[in-house]
Amino acid sequence: MSTLTHFNRAGDARMVDVGAKPDTERLAVAEGRIRMQPPTLCQIQQGGHAKGDVLGIARIAGIMGAKRTADLVPLCHPLALTKVDCHFEISDEIETETGSEAAVICRVTVATQGRTGVEMEALCAVQIALLTIYDMCKAVDRSMTIDNVRLLEKCGGRSGHWVRDA
Repeated sequence: MSTLTHFNRAGDARMVDVGAKPDTERLAVAEGRIRMQPPTLCQIQQGGHAKGDVLGIARIAGIMGAKRTADLVPLCHPLALTKVDCHFEISDEIETETGSEAAVICRVTVATQGRTGVEMEALCAVQIALLTIYDMCKAVDRSMTIDNVRLLEKCGGRSGHWVRDA
């Protein structure tokens, strides 16, 4: 198992020195979902929400979240991102122990040309996009649940290409 890189020999937190690393193409894909009552999803899909286009606003929020990750996660490097793509997929019916639910799945792809990866930016973007959906819909459905937020793939750097097992 690798050692934790954000601590020095004395155990103090530090920002990892990436100065000697070469610039490479970096890419990360993350996803997560927000589960909700089916009528909530219908309201989102029909565009009848009083606050406006829920998924459109959540998409912009996700992109902004990726861009602002270094402001939110203390030891992340600020990065010049070259791509942030935020995509939503609708899942109409999910059977749970409490009945039928619906879900919106958010998948974000982030890329840069740099010395460190963009996994945190992709994960942060997913969370912010899903939190935006929650914020916009909480007046009609406080039972929404955000879950399954995870890294699906990363490319670039010394560790190369990694893909989550299906």
